[in-house]
Order: sequence, then structure tokens, then C-alpha cells
Amino acid sequence: YDWAQVPGNIRDGSTPLCSTDHWVRWREDTDLLTGLGLQIYRMSVEWSRIEPRPGEFDTEALERYREEIAALQAGGVQVLVSLHHFSQPSWFQGLGEWTIPQSVPIWLRFVREVVTALGDLVTDWVTINEPNVYAAQSHLWQEGPPGDRSPGKVRAVMAHMAEAHCRAYLLIHELQADARVGFAHHMRAFDPKNSRNPLHRAAVPLSSALFQDVIAEAMLTGRFRRLLGRQPAGITPGRFHDYLGLNYYARTASAGLSDGTFPGVPVNDLGWEIYPEGLVRCIRWLRERSAAPVWITENGTADNGDPATGLLERFRCRFLNDHLSLLADPTLGVERYYHWCFVDNWEWQEGEMPRFGLVHNDYETQTRTIKPSGRFLARIIAEGGISDAAREEFVAPQRYRIG
Repeated sequence: YDWAQVPGNIRDGSTPLCSTDHWVRWREDTDLLTGLGLQIYRMSVEWSRIEPRPGEFDTEALERYREEIAALQAGGVQVLVSLHHFSQPSWFQGLGEWTIPQSVPIWLRFVREVVTALGDLVTDWVTINEPNVYAAQSHLWQEGPPGDRSPGKVRAVMAHMAEAHCRAYLLIHELQADARVGFAHHMRAFDPKNSRNPLHRAAVPLSSALFQDVIAEAMLTGRFRRLLGRQPAGITPGRFHDYLGLNYYARTASAGLSDGTFPGVPVNDLGWEIYPEGLVRCIRWLRERSAAPVWITENGTADNGDPATGLLERFRCRFLNDHLSLLADPTLGVERYYHWCFVDNWEWQEGEMPRFGLVHNDYETQTRTIKPSGRFLARIIAEGGISDAAREEFVAPQRYRIG
């Protein structure tokens, strides 16, 4: 949060200090969520709020999380709790964050405290959200704190986060026998930008391995390839997941090791390609390595609507339809789908500009308005699938923009 307040670090100049003001307005958001009939919900606990100083834990903050979780459960919502989702205490950042080996036991201390405090309410846990994105943003793309460029640090961060996940998996099961533990892995579909170019073709497996494959293998199986350094002491290869958590958004047109988009394809308001088939490809990659159930821990799109006319969105219902329709294939083993996100939120790099929510948030007044996509998803849940009538009402009027 300190880094985000430095001018120039966030594209629209906003900061996360207020964002959706959910810490204050959680009851309103809970009522909206349960009113739409959502049955599952993924939320994070904020490390810096719970452990503001090393080894000192805020019991009032933990009690506040307990209150919110209990209210969700009373509304029929099963809660999945994420233990690390990018942000972390400034004191941890000052120590060197995930670049140092000591980061692992420091974070495990926090994990033990949270699971002990919430374990009678929560059995479903995400250890770490998108460790590959965190590492690249912080130490390669310069889009997150500390914003440096060091491939060596990327490797160290990935290795330490993978080790932390494996040790957290064992710790949580030690504390809670019936826990379901996994991590939320960001995956992209990679294709050569020019299929006739041998360099573009070669970039596909290399990009996939460096960005998502090697770290996924380590976190799923505890097997650390040479790219991540040595096998951590005490981690014996085996199974370190109870579900396969997948965050999927887009496809990359590979011409090297950088991101790219094909011309003339549907794109969202951040310029990311809308490519539903990539979701299936990523699921199948995971399912080739494990028979565990698939939880889509994030899937969504930036659709800002048309502020000039007051239109809240232009294509999110179509996006939902095109992705959810593919997940009906029973061979994919998809057990859960968590849309990103519920209420428009503050995003790293872009700030308040991109709108991912099923519910619109006016950042000036904090007024919530359910979007058509929120009503569409509620209809899908109520009807147990996507009916022709729902498609006609919500999907047919919408069109993708072409990049």
C-alpha cells in the first residue's frame, strides 16, 4: 500500500486506501451477495492488519473476520479464505520479503495464527494467490513493490513461495484434519504469434515453463526442478493440494518472452484477448497432472460499460456465457467457479479504472448497483444452468469489442 501511493506507480493515480470500503461496508456487501443466491465466496485476510508488527497479532481484526465469515455462512455461503493475495506488511517488505529464506517461517507463523483463530469456521484455504504473477510484477515487470528488475530475485521469490505453500499445506492439515488446501495458480494459454516463425513457436513452451509450469509442479507435487534451485529440506515429493485452483483470464500471442495479443480478436477494456477455449486448455494441463477437483478460483473480465450513456457493461454477460458453457463438460472435473470479482475493486497497476465486478461501485459515494451480469449469474444459479431464455435476455444484446 505504501508503494501504491508513490506518484506514477498506479496508472490512474488512485490508491487502495479506501477502494470499496469493504472493511466498513461488509454487511451491505454480504446482503447483496446472499441476495443474489451465491453459494460460495472467496475472500482474503489482510496480513498487515492481523500482524501489524512482527509476532504481534490483532485479535480484534481476527474477531472482525470471524463475524463476517459467520454472517456469510448464515446466508448459506461457503467461504474460501486466501492467506496471501499480493499485499503484505511493510515490516516484511523491509526485511526483503520473499527474496530471503527467512520469509517462509515468518509467513508460516501468520498462517498458524489465522488457521487457529478461524479453523472452527473455515475448512477451505488458498495458501498463496498467483505466486508467479507476484514474483514477475515485483521483480521483473516493475509493476509491484519493490518494482525492481532482477531475474535472480524472480527465481528466489518463486522458490520461497512454492516452499511456503508446501509447508503451509502440511501445517494446515496438522491443525485441521478436514481442511481442503490449495493455491490459486494464474495460467495463460500461449500460442505463437506467427505459427510459421520458428522463434515464435519456440517461445511458447519456454514462456509457459518459466511463467507457470515449473512453479505449478513444485506447488502441486513438492518436486522442485533445477530452475527453482535445490529441493527444500524436509519436503518430500508427494501431493500438496486437495483441489486444483486456477485463475484464468486470457491468451498470450508469443513472439518472445513478453506478453502480446493477436490482431482482430475480441478484447476487454484492458486489451486482453477474450479466449474462452484457453480456460479448457489450462484445465486439461492441470488434469493431466492430478485427478483432484478443479476450482476456478478466478475468472472474469474488465468491462467498463459506457460511462457517457450510463451503460454499466457491454460484454460481461457474453463472457460469462462463453466460459461457463465450456465448463459443463464432465471430463474437466470442475467443481467450483469463483467469478472475479463481486464488487468493482482496486487493481494493482491500473487502480480503479478497470471494472471487473458483478456489482458496480461508485467510488465517490460507495453506492453499489447490481449489473446485468450479477442478475445473469443469479439466474444461472437459481435455474441450475444457462437457459435459452436467460441467454436471450442477457447475452444476445451484448457484443465483444474487437482489438
